[in-house]
Amino acid sequence: MLKKFLVSLTAIILILGGITMSNAKQNDWDKTFKKSDKVDAQKVSFKNRYGITLVGNLYIPKEKAEKKMAAIAVCGPFGAVKEQASGLYAQTMAEKGFVTLAFDPSYTGESSGEPRNVSSPDINTEDFSAAVDYLSSREDVNPEKIGIIGICGFGGFGLNAAAMDTRIKATVASTMYDMTRVSARGYFDSMDEKARYELKQSLNRQRTEDFKNGTYAPAAGLPEKLTGEEPQFVQDYYNYYKTERGFHKRSINSNGNWNMTATLSLINMPILQYSDEIQSAVLVMHGEKAHSRYFSEDAFKKLKGENKELYIVEGANHVDLYDNFEKIPFDKIETFFRTYLK
Repeated sequence: MLKKFLVSLTAIILILGGITMSNAKQNDWDKTFKKSDKVDAQKVSFKNRYGITLVGNLYIPKEKAEKKMAAIAVCGPFGAVKEQASGLYAQTMAEKGFVTLAFDPSYTGESSGEPRNVSSPDINTEDFSAAVDYLSSREDVNPEKIGIIGICGFGGFGLNAAAMDTRIKATVASTMYDMTRVSARGYFDSMDEKARYELKQSLNRQRTEDFKNGTYAPAAGLPEKLTGEEPQFVQDYYNYYKTERGFHKRSINSNGNWNMTATLSLINMPILQYSDEIQSAVLVMHGEKAHSRYFSEDAFKKLKGENKELYIVEGANHVDLYDNFEKIPFDKIETFFRTYLK
């Protein structure tokens, strides 16, 4: 029973998941979405507070504004890379007139950090602030008009960043997971204290083995083929990450595994402890039919102030808000940022 439970929980962790260079050329385009002819794309790098080099794709509207522009940093989903959903969000918002930055979190994608495929509630929150550092330094960006978008697990990290970093003036959490909650309690808080202790015992035994072996055991992940017996949300993840629709070779969810012991810090460090102290604007949006909808609804209940909104997207599941233009309310996102980044 415990073994079955551990496999299930480690699967949760996987499936959720500056130097300016020359403009990207069409034949170098390595994104899972079509290149826009309204936007210039550049690769950039910058360091976070821990000295880890983050790599991002910067999107700038070709029709330049006469004054400094508002900017948005985008990250997520958990286990994805900047060439997937976050890049699509960033490019789309750049088409609407914002300077945008989609970046790979520490230890993943093209960003640095060893060992690879590790998550951290602290460092992944810091990654958002490092993106704000970079955007604030740009001559074409108004440092008083910077917002963030966090998708899936980075919706939770984004809210945590907004609670800490007062430079963030507006935050969108899209199809949010609270990775610390689901790691510590399981889906719908189904894990009790006894089961959590057994999980920690198993993961700490794995730490010992990893140290002895000099390697890191991988967590379970998405299947290579579907049997049809999987839960619908697993099938939805598969149909994004494992097919031409969203597959990317650098994405952990498409082509890799989280380290199994990466779960430990997520279990022990709840990220939304001070989210009720966020004074800046927040838009929390989630799919009506998403298995994960309760994360957003519960997170919203804790937020305070008249500049907070929960928006439920009719008929959408969790993954629809990764790349489905018929479901992602980009016009609403634009209105939100134009209201609060002015």
